[in-house]
Amino acid sequence: MGPLLVPDTSIIIDLVRGEVLEAAFRTRFSLVVPDVLYERELAAHEGPALRNLGLQVHALDGEGVGLAERFLQSTRGLSLVDAFALALAKHLDAILLTGDGALRALAAREAAECHGLLWLFDAMEEEGVLSRRSLQTALERVTAHPRCRLPREEVRKRLQRYERG
Repeated sequence: MGPLLVPDTSIIIDLVRGEVLEAAFRTRFSLVVPDVLYERELAAHEGPALRNLGLQVHALDGEGVGLAERFLQSTRGLSLVDAFALALAKHLDAILLTGDGALRALAAREAAECHGLLWLFDAMEEEGVLSRRSLQTALERVTAHPRCRLPREEVRKRLQRYERG
């Protein structure tokens, strides 16, 4: 079992949009989500398939729940599942994956390692999980969605790199 990643729902959605969800499970990382996120947002949809791919679901203990509650009280606009994701990442000394600005800022204040989708794409490239052509196609699918909020300049750099083969 490799280093742990705790993706939030937006990361999972973007991996589905890019059609690279299965590839994320072929990296050296193990993906884990809090039970609250799984039950509220994944169980009725791609949850069982994710479990088959290797997704781990963890419940927080009382201390972890207390930490999530503290995050909710201190951060406007933070969702319950995001608070639980950060609390789980801290509890497991895992890497939080999110594109949410408020959650990233809170993770920084809490000294929790945090990255986004492009970082995971870089890991897939470095590990040879996907070809640059496949990553290019996936990133184009993700950025074509009207709700995509990835940083344009970083996307442009990767697309140029992927095009070079």
